[in-house]
Amino acid sequence: MRRITRPIRLICVAVVAGVLLAGCGVSGGGKGRGGAVAGMDMQGAAERGDAMFYATVGAIRPDIEWVHRATTTGSCDVSRYWTVMTVVSEQRRGNFLGVVERFWKTSGYRIKTVNPSKELPTIIATSPDGFGIRVSFGYKGQGFFEVTSPCVDKSKVAPPTKVANGRTYEGEIPTPNVRSDFWSAEAPAPGPAASS
Repeated sequence: MRRITRPIRLICVAVVAGVLLAGCGVSGGGKGRGGAVAGMDMQGAAERGDAMFYATVGAIRPDIEWVHRATTTGSCDVSRYWTVMTVVSEQRRGNFLGVVERFWKTSGYRIKTVNPSKELPTIIATSPDGFGIRVSFGYKGQGFFEVTSPCVDKSKVAPPTKVANGRTYEGEIPTPNVRSDFWSAEAPAPGPAASS
């Protein structure tokens, strides 16, 4: 009996190990543990997140000013954060969020959450490849973006390479500065010139 039990235990251990390895996506063939993106590491995920953010702010007109805020890493994911330095007035926030939401929808993102709060609105979406993206507003129209990757291969993550277009002070928390009459003022929306 003892001789039979040992081979059965070894077979069971091998089967369990095989199932666990297949479930974790160790082979790199497609999505595995937590939706891992095949062949992508944390640096690649950070660059993908940067591209998602740059494409989003590129769709916003007139331009907004922004700065890099932080990069964080988990056990198999990476998040990038940006602060919008252009103050967006309460009257313009709906317009701003509408532009972002339309761009995300046309980019194939699935809108997961829309918080229509007048003071602190938020939109959260997911890209077709499983990246989460969020835009939210904080105190007095300060906007924030965040992109979080799905599970990817572990690697070092370098800071973003694109230079921010917003002004901040070395060693200080970014302070919003108003440089856009459209987003921060109650000016009429751009449109056809009125006839006189």
